[in-house]
This record gives sequence, structure tokens and C-alpha cells, in this order.
Amino acid sequence: MVFDLSKKLQDYQKIIGTRLVNFETVAECLLISLIVKGHVLLEGPPGVAKTVLAKTFASLVDAKFKRVQFTPDLLPTDIVGTVIYDPSSSKFRTRPGPIFTNILLADEINRASPKTQAALLEAMEERQVTIEGETYKLEEPFMVIATENPVEQEGTYPLPEAQLDRFLFKIKIDYPNRQDEVRILQTKFGGSWSARIPKIFYRTDIASAEKALSAVTVSDNIMNFVSDMIGNLRENPSIVWGPSPRASISSVNVGKVLAMLSKRDFVVPGDIIKHCRFILGHRIGLGPEYELEGMTKSDIIEKSLGQVDTV
Repeated sequence: MVFDLSKKLQDYQKIIGTRLVNFETVAECLLISLIVKGHVLLEGPPGVAKTVLAKTFASLVDAKFKRVQFTPDLLPTDIVGTVIYDPSSSKFRTRPGPIFTNILLADEINRASPKTQAALLEAMEERQVTIEGETYKLEEPFMVIATENPVEQEGTYPLPEAQLDRFLFKIKIDYPNRQDEVRILQTKFGGSWSARIPKIFYRTDIASAEKALSAVTVSDNIMNFVSDMIGNLRENPSIVWGPSPRASISSVNVGKVLAMLSKRDFVVPGDIIKHCRFILGHRIGLGPEYELEGMTKSDIIEKSLGQVDTV
């Protein structure tokens, strides 16, 4: 392949490492999502650098970035925009909202009402918004990075399954261990934190990566592997709803990027498996009786993978 995505990833993760500790996997997922036109939901308690990660990622990409702090009183028009009357011209004009950007950070998305959350649905899937009956295309690239806090339940609105399904990845960020906490302090107070963040990915790089994806082949064996993996999850008696076909498509798209990062022009089962827990975990619903027994979604995904022939 002409375009070397793996070299770009090394430079990108090196800079991420100067500001954030043990975020290599999450950073890789953000980059994959940008290339395949996906979106990422970051879940974790306050203070674990979810917002810092999103802002650092946006700084590394040559793209417009906007942040919206989601609150209970936020309205859909505060995101997509509205039509206002302009006295100077005696005409109505459209005032675009912050969604007209390349990378949108929806901070604490679960604090806004379901009506406001739904304002993102059209943009995330169709990459367009409708304002007062008029449809406007969003500029490419377009990506939503959302954060949510699972600790505080009062005043929050869980995302519905339809919206969760529109996120390519849902990644949980937990508290660091002791060793990583020491490294965080060293990074924060060691001088590297204040260093300027250079651009690593330009729009031409993103376009080149998207074009290179078409050269990555997906065999029938891989398609059967993905289909069996998803099918096993849907048939699992411990879940009440399973992943949609969008999960299958997402798994293949992510696998193709991982093949590129390994400098291969074909997908292998390991490419599908590597980040599957981030792709599938939010797309299955665990029955309450199984949750009481201590079963987790990760357990179910691992069991499903164990039942699929990787040859």
C-alpha cells in the first residue's frame, strides 16, 4: 500500500503518551473511528481524562472542533441550529449550531433530555441535519465523541438503544492503578504537559486512508466468521436483545483498518477480535436475572467467540 497508516499511528500515539497515560488502545479506536466515519462513546467516572483525551485527539487532527456541554436545559436547536429573523435585512436566516464542525465533543451526553439527545441521530447516521424543513449536509470528516458519567444517576437520561447503536465504539475508562497514577503525576508536573500539540493527521491523510481501505480484501471466511459471531450473540439465552447488522458492518470496517495498520491488504480473524468488545458490548442487552448472577457482557462476548471457528 502506498499510504503508510502504521507510521502515522506511531507518531500519533507517541504524542498522546506525552499527555495521557495508558490510553494507547483508546487512542487507536478514536483514529479508526475517524477513518471509517464512526463515532465513539467514552464512559467513566469524573476526572479520568475523557474530555482531555477528546480535546487532545482533536488537536492532533487538522479539523474543526467544537464542544457542547450537555445539560438538562439544553435544547435540540442549541445543537443543530435554528432560523432567526435578521432585522437588518428584514429576512429570516439560518443560524448553524455547533454540530456544523468536523469533530464534535458531546460532553456528558446523558445529562441532556432524550429529545435533545435525539438531535444527534440524523447527523450521526446520515451526516446531515434538518432545520425548519431544510436539509444541510455536514462537512467531512464528521465525528461525534461523546462522554458519559455512570456514577451519578440523578438528573441523567440513559441513551436509548437506537442511539447507542450509532456509536461504533463504546469504551469504558476506569480509574488508573497505582503505577499509572504515578506516571500521570509525572506527566502533569514534568513539563511535557505544556508542550504544543502538533498536527499529525491532515485531511489528505484521512482521505488517503479511506481510499486505501478499498484495497483491503475481506474473504468469505471472514464474512462467515463475523456472521457466526453475531449470530451466536443473538441466540444467546442470557441476552434480551442482540447486535444489529450495523454491528457486523462495523466489525468488518474496523478489521480492515487494523489490517492496514499491520501492513496487510487482507483481514484475518485477529483483526475482527481485537476491539470486538468495544463494538459489541453496548449492542447487547443482558437479562436482569443473569446480571444478578454476576454475568457480564464481556463474558458473553468471550463465550460467543469461543464458539466460532477461526480457521
